[in-house]
Amino acid sequence: MPEQRVLISWIGHADLLAMIDDLGQAGEELRVAAKIGGKYGEKPGPLKTAVMEGRFEKVHLLSNYPDAVHKPFAKWLGGKPVIHSVDLADPTDYDGIFRCTNRILGEVADEVARKRDTLCILLSPGTPAMAVVWVLLGKSRYPATFYQTGRGQLHEAKIPADLFEEVIPDLIRDRDIALQHLASRNPAEVEGFEQVVGSSTPIRLAVGRAQRAALRDVPVLLFGESGTGKEVFAHAIHIASRRKSGPFEAINCAAIPKDLLEAELFGHTKGAFTGADSDRDGAFTRANGGTLFLDEVSEFDPLLQSKLLRVLQPPAGKGPCCREFRPVGGSKLLNSDVRIVAATNRDLQREIKANRFREDLYYRLAVITLQLPPLRERPSDIPLLAAEFLERINSDFEGQEPGYKHKKLSGTAIDFVKRYGWPGNVRQLYNALLQAAVMTDNEVINRQDITSAIGEMASDPAVNILEQPLGEGFDLDEHVNSLRSHYLRRAMDEANGNKTRAARLLGIKHYQTLDAQLERLGLDWQGTKKGA
Repeated sequence: MPEQRVLISWIGHADLLAMIDDLGQAGEELRVAAKIGGKYGEKPGPLKTAVMEGRFEKVHLLSNYPDAVHKPFAKWLGGKPVIHSVDLADPTDYDGIFRCTNRILGEVADEVARKRDTLCILLSPGTPAMAVVWVLLGKSRYPATFYQTGRGQLHEAKIPADLFEEVIPDLIRDRDIALQHLASRNPAEVEGFEQVVGSSTPIRLAVGRAQRAALRDVPVLLFGESGTGKEVFAHAIHIASRRKSGPFEAINCAAIPKDLLEAELFGHTKGAFTGADSDRDGAFTRANGGTLFLDEVSEFDPLLQSKLLRVLQPPAGKGPCCREFRPVGGSKLLNSDVRIVAATNRDLQREIKANRFREDLYYRLAVITLQLPPLRERPSDIPLLAAEFLERINSDFEGQEPGYKHKKLSGTAIDFVKRYGWPGNVRQLYNALLQAAVMTDNEVINRQDITSAIGEMASDPAVNILEQPLGEGFDLDEHVNSLRSHYLRRAMDEANGNKTRAARLLGIKHYQTLDAQLERLGLDWQGTKKGA
């Protein structure tokens, strides 16, 4: 008997929508039963495409939908598929997906092996988490041929061997990669995060993690360079939490004199210090029932770190957000119910090693950590941010100046803002656009208007090597070497010092060539010049 091909897949959301759209009124009844919203764009759906195009002798389908849904689907699909009902409450739960997939795939694979048939897996239906589990199992435990669909066509999906030699170990080390399903929605689609602009994977992932963190009353520590929007994220976490009806109190710890910071946090009594003319509530009291955002938390001095550590330890038998403290100059113990979100632009691990930040306070604050990406890691978002900011600036100026004509960016200006490094991130981008809108008389803001607004920073080779002024003093060889050094350093960093892997990232055939270039430019793998 000739070798036969056996297909296995999930029944996905898009497949059901394709059926519902195709069945008309009968489909709408199934929509209610399946609790599915939305409309389907491209027909006939991944599974229908695979069945029509692939000529599979047998089809196995995993379904976490009720019988009232998957039975009509099997009839509509045709080919008499075998339906495997599974109990899966969350289609993004890796553990749950793995358990049911591993069990059913194992049974199918055993039968395929006995008959010496070919096991085929369709990756398109279902969630990204389901596709990840298919790939892991189909490349290791149950060898399979992978297929995907697109634009009504079926094609084989080639999974490179390097994925398991290099990417999988990275995935194990980097838990964020394992949470890619959190990046499935734009920020505008996530309640509380509508003010976050962008659709790149880094910002989607940051929003997904933040939204998940918002669901629990645990402290969150935000890391990010200056201007990356840490307060915006802190407020979004508050709005997305069950505390959204409570107050949101933000304290910039770097902007308050250190001798007044304790009173700002915990309040003070009348006469506690010079100028304390009356009792005053602190931030912990004002934020009762809500969220307290401590920006630049690394600015606390050692004594205040010790006091904050005690306040953040809930009393025995009380809730995780119960805080007990005494106002400056007071003897009465006060309490409040406050969720803490903290932020810093410093490397706190380095601060801990230098004995400038308490390790126990770090772990009290960093129950959940969230790294906000700088603009240079999300260049596709920069034009969107620029358009959003310019619209805001135009609206403000229109209200102040009768007859004001809205400004817009030229094509060269858009290209520049996308390629520039933006060391000040979102804050710097907004300020540059604001200044350019003020200083230009034209309706169109051009590239020169932006570079003038940025000032000397635009000609700093450490900021953007591609935007150097030509003319006297320009040395092409020097700047080409600077560009080469940048990418050598980046590749070595991403490869964690592995020269073979770094060479592959750069498209260099032999690591010896990379080694010679590092030596010629005087770079070690950390990217600093030797002897510097």
